[in-house]
Parts: sequence; C-alpha cells; structure tokens
Amino acid sequence: MRARGRRSQGRMNGMNEHGNLDRIWDIIESLGVCMLTTQAGGRLRARPVEPRPDRKCGLIFVVTDVRSAKQEEIEARPDVGLIFIDAKAKAYLSITARACVTRDITKIGQVWRLTDAAWWPGGPTDPNVCLLRIEPQTGELWDGPASTAVAVFEFAKAFVTGAQPALGENRKITVGM
Repeated sequence: MRARGRRSQGRMNGMNEHGNLDRIWDIIESLGVCMLTTQAGGRLRARPVEPRPDRKCGLIFVVTDVRSAKQEEIEARPDVGLIFIDAKAKAYLSITARACVTRDITKIGQVWRLTDAAWWPGGPTDPNVCLLRIEPQTGELWDGPASTAVAVFEFAKAFVTGAQPALGENRKITVGM
C-alpha cells in the first residue's frame, strides 16, 4: 500500500500511524461482511456486501451484479461508506471511500470465490458480473473494551466517581492511496 498523505487525528492510545492503519486493515480482512452505503435520489442506501480487501494496493473490491442498483448509484455519486463491526472484539470501523464500477475480468478472476458461482454460474466472465473498486479515503475506528464486564465496571466506576468511563479509543486515520 502506498503511504502518501496519511494523517492521524485524535488520541493514539500508544499506537503510531502505521499501527493504526494496520489495525484498520486487520479488521477489514477479518470480517466477511460489511455494510456498503451508496447515495440514491438524495438519500442514503445501505446493504450488506462481501469485501475482498487488497491491503498491498490499499483497495477493497466487491463482486456484484450489473443489474443491481449499486452500479447506477456509484456511477452517479461515487462517494460511498463502508461499516465494519467486529462485535466480539468490540471494534467499530467506518470507512469513507470513492468507488467505481469495473468489468475487469482479470481482477474479477483474482477476487472470485467459489461461493460467487451461486449467483453467477458463468463464473468471472458471466455477463452479469461486475466489480466495485473501492478506494478508502478516511477511516474512523472505535475500539471498545474487550469484554462486557469491563464496560459494566467502567460505567459503575463513572457513576460513583463522576469521571468519564474508559470505554475505548476513537481514532481517525486519513488514508491516502
């Protein structure tokens, strides 16, 4: 991944920029589903998708259908959002990105999974397959406490002491690709 233009904002909780960026990619790579938000008719529209991250290139790909509204929505307004939730790790990640639609058969073949054949029996060359090429612009990560017990303890402690509960870290990382 090219590292030009990276900027970190917010507290780092002991992590440097590279550590924050690695944490973001670790979350993206570990989760099989995220929510993709597009813009349509002046409104936001979200739906689940299966991301195919390419950390080395700093891109996320999504195999989708040319007949879906995603293609038209992205071609009209390429700014999209991706939401990743790792409930077990209590990590919440919001990615702001620019997307485009491509029919690059070679790249579709590279990210293709056997399960994709359930929707497109013709494989990567099926005429109804296209690929969303998503370039992350910014990422906002909130890492919560590792367990519910910690959260309960922090809320109780905050109630008694009047201090803010230590529930995690909110970090913004600007990712320049």
